[in-house]
Amino acid sequence: MPSAEFDLLARHLEPVTLTLGDMLYEPHQQMHHAIFPTSAVVSLHYVTISGATAEIAGVGHEGVVGIALFMGGDTTPSSAVVQTAGHAYRLERHVFEAAFERPGVMQGLLLRYAQALIAQVSQTAACNRHHSVDQQLCRWLLLALDRAPGRDLVMTQELVANMLGVRRESVTEAAGKLQQSGFIRYRRGHITVVDRQGLESRACECYGVVKKELNRLLCDVRDRQDRATAAR
Repeated sequence: MPSAEFDLLARHLEPVTLTLGDMLYEPHQQMHHAIFPTSAVVSLHYVTISGATAEIAGVGHEGVVGIALFMGGDTTPSSAVVQTAGHAYRLERHVFEAAFERPGVMQGLLLRYAQALIAQVSQTAACNRHHSVDQQLCRWLLLALDRAPGRDLVMTQELVANMLGVRRESVTEAAGKLQQSGFIRYRRGHITVVDRQGLESRACECYGVVKKELNRLLCDVRDRQDRATAAR
């Protein structure tokens, strides 16, 4: 993003600390802020009438929580819960909406990010329907690893089960297989990825599809912009 465009937003960005389990918004609740995670990770959940939950997408340093603010929907039927504690920036709704409506690079970036998020939601739905819990767990761990500063993920098996929308026993069994294969090391509340390539070999194609689309829509664009700026 050009520095002049970023400077218009910078003075409005409020640094915040997000705690594990924080509810950023609930289903059908009007949003008052956009959240830009830096080290935190936020899970977008769908909750059924019976109380069952499943993650439909995750948001880390690559994205923003609150796309309904610029898409004109105001609310969503999903909720946003902090999956990994960390830091973020908060931007008031009216500033965020004004920044989107103003012609410039940010508008295009937000629209491309929305497309990447939709692709993630769609791929997650297909994965949950057609692939095994083992494959789903590998996909989920790899995406979490992409957003983490290291290879140690702070999370319980119960949390992962809620994210995948499966029984805890299923996650325990799948995690046990990965640990026996030497791909991960699990101790209470922590999962350490020991062999990332091993995880990728065990995962279904869904992880690659999501990552490739995110890179195509955002990373490749940033590279082109950086080259264009350097050429001036």
